Amino acid sequence: MSPNDHYVLMARYNRWMNQKLYAICADIPDAERKRDRGAFFKSIHGTLNHLLFGDTVWMGRFQGRDIPTTIITEMHADFGELRAAREAMDARIIEWTLTLAPQWLAAPFRFISNVDRKTRTLPAWALVAQIFNHQTHHRGQLTTLLFQHGIDPGVTDIPFLPEFAGCVE
Repeated sequence: MSPNDHYVLMARYNRWMNQKLYAICADIPDAERKRDRGAFFKSIHGTLNHLLFGDTVWMGRFQGRDIPTTIITEMHADFGELRAAREAMDARIIEWTLTLAPQWLAAPFRFISNVDRKTRTLPAWALVAQIFNHQTHHRGQLTTLLFQHGIDPGVTDIPFLPEFAGCVE
């Protein structure tokens, strides 16, 4: 196993889950997707936006690009635009994980938090773990919102990734 196999797997899992959830959400009328359901980011649409926002910030930091310096609650009001941006981000994350080097992962990484504006320095590997943990956390909220809407999103476990379909006996 190479040092970044875990991150590549998590990036592929992220893309699979996002494709699955966006396909489900596409069938929900826009007003229902945007209805305040009392969730942390209010709605299904708000949660999808937050997931993209988090990935945009972390990937910008990791790749030395400009990032928003305040928390944006809606990156895209239009679901089609949000979905297209999500697909592009997922491809970007996968490509990036394929380039991760052990030296970079072990090095200290300095950033300014958008939450409290404090500077933090952590090992890069811990922050790469954070991007995937953040995704999983908020997708868990999203699947709860879907269940509350009467939609079962199906299995969400890594062993059910399509790439592992040949591993069933």
